[in-house]
Amino acid sequence: MTSPTLFDKIDLHLIKVLHTVLTERSVSKAAIRLGMHQPAVSASLKRLRDYAGDPLLVRSGGGMVPTDAALRMVAPAASILQAAAMLFSDARGFEPSSARNTFRVAASDYLDPQFLPQLVAQIKSQAPLCHIEIHPLSATSDYRVQLAEGGLDVVIGNWPTPPDDLHLGRLFGDEVVCMVSNDHPAVRRGWDAAAWLAADHIAPTALHPGAKGVIDDFLDSKRLRRNITARCPHFGLIPAMVASTLLVLTTGRQYCERYVDSLPVKILSCPIEFPRMMYYQLWHERTHTSTSSKWLRERVKSVAATLSKNERLPVA
Repeated sequence: MTSPTLFDKIDLHLIKVLHTVLTERSVSKAAIRLGMHQPAVSASLKRLRDYAGDPLLVRSGGGMVPTDAALRMVAPAASILQAAAMLFSDARGFEPSSARNTFRVAASDYLDPQFLPQLVAQIKSQAPLCHIEIHPLSATSDYRVQLAEGGLDVVIGNWPTPPDDLHLGRLFGDEVVCMVSNDHPAVRRGWDAAAWLAADHIAPTALHPGAKGVIDDFLDSKRLRRNITARCPHFGLIPAMVASTLLVLTTGRQYCERYVDSLPVKILSCPIEFPRMMYYQLWHERTHTSTSSKWLRERVKSVAATLSKNERLPVA
């Protein structure tokens, strides 16, 4: 089969299947994301394997992994899909009311619990035909790779030092405070730095191996260590855990304020002075000039500004 003949057999939909299967590393997950039946995705994968002369995905342990040849295809496939999406939409300008884009956002759940609901509401009110995918940030996800390969459009969170290989937009700053149950001894008698460090703390599970987060990175810089006796990968569940224990959660005031009226918890000042938590959105050069991506980033910025204003927090 000559190259021109092969080229004629590969359509844009097949490239989309290729990219989705390789990034999801699962035919069943790719089918869900593509809105296709699994046999149809399997049939497309068979065609792709025939064209490539390579298995593309092979079994490894309990899952599937891309071959070396497949890994070399991910970035070019993402570029083709991005170029196709921009080919006409950016030429005529992004029209939210009629656009049918899919926006993929990854966010830390350390964010204000109202942030993502308001972001989704704003996108759907202005761009009702667009699709939205919310992805978690976890120890198993590499958001840099996902941004580069087209699996994500923007990542929202806080980092001690934001990565310098991505574009960055500051969203807001937040005061570091402590959340404790109403029954915590510190509510009655207060605490100093030594008592705070010795208390039982709960902290989120690290987003990647070796990561400590903004609180413990700062403590390390002061040669201090708090007594973390519980960790949880689901930040949204931690306030309820704090409410029924003597655990201490140290995080941004804006996050804590959302729970004081619904749970038996109080917000206390931290006896150690931390710098303000800074929240950012990150994106790749790949989408930097895209009008639809610019529109998405403006929605993120708008929601952050609204929430910060409501909480009397200065926008960074």
